[in-house]
Amino acid sequence: MNRVYLDHNATTPLRAEARAAMIAAMDVAGNPSSVHAEGRTAKALVERARAQVASAFGAEGADVIFVSGATEAAALACAGRGLAGADVEHDAVVAWIDPVLPVSRDGQVSSADPGRSVLQAANSETGVVQALPTGLAVVDATQVFGKLPFAFNWAGCEMALISAHKLGGPKGIGALVVRRGTDLAAQIRGGGQEMGRRSGTENVIGIAGFGAAAEAAARDLDAGAWDGVAELRNILEKTIEGSADDTIFVGNKVQRLPNTCCLAVSGWKGETQVMQMDLAGFAVSAGSACSSGKVRASRVLRAMGYDDATAGGAIRFSLGLQTTEDDVRRFAETWLRQYEKFRARAA
Repeated sequence: MNRVYLDHNATTPLRAEARAAMIAAMDVAGNPSSVHAEGRTAKALVERARAQVASAFGAEGADVIFVSGATEAAALACAGRGLAGADVEHDAVVAWIDPVLPVSRDGQVSSADPGRSVLQAANSETGVVQALPTGLAVVDATQVFGKLPFAFNWAGCEMALISAHKLGGPKGIGALVVRRGTDLAAQIRGGGQEMGRRSGTENVIGIAGFGAAAEAAARDLDAGAWDGVAELRNILEKTIEGSADDTIFVGNKVQRLPNTCCLAVSGWKGETQVMQMDLAGFAVSAGSACSSGKVRASRVLRAMGYDDATAGGAIRFSLGLQTTEDDVRRFAETWLRQYEKFRARAA
């Protein structure tokens, strides 16, 4: 059985460019903090990747602080600051904020005080893209980076969270991008690496892969590669909608990520759908990867005003640059067969 991977918002397969950069970095023996030739070689790899990430993210002149991933970046940016956010934010952000900001039915968040607020650029479950106000304390750009045009320097925020494995880089490496001059206290103290913001010997291999992936992702975005992905997502949605008119496509009236669809059928558990599709050879999810596997209604959809039966009946599929029209048509056909069985049982 040829499996079809439709869970790119959870993690994206490693790009060839990232793999090559990581393999090359494995042969570099030095510690980036060492002053000898081997150490300088390792340091050069780190700084090259820093420049690649900054350029791809439109963050020239900002500080790119390498961390273990967006979860650590969220903790470094948000812990102890008393920031407000919404309940549609990722669990890694909600852990550090007061989730009190109002959310509309289409997933848009309102903030009266951006300088004390955290806001995601795009939601991982629904794909809904936010209209970001200027002056935000923190932007979670994890999902939008590499999929839609976004530049840190024109976003007007203090800090932004990004992660390598969402755009074809390795897992276990991310960055907090900080507007130069912003006061930021380190949480991990020690040798003072990463400009004194995050101590610990740098993950040279992961950082090299992150830089190469960011550079490649920027090229694909500039070439319009995601336009074709959006067309495939629309084909899938129209095929399902034509045969299952009670299906809800969450956020489809506003701008979404080009690859993302969250669909819900009230009363048909998302976990059940995920297992059925998995057995049929399709990888999808019932929410963000960090919260899937927990049998509960989607917190994001509940924050948007959906009832438990609908929020619990949602699945997300997220396409990638390698997804084909055959993949999405096969998925739609398979899902519709399971839908008919569900409706027959519910009758």
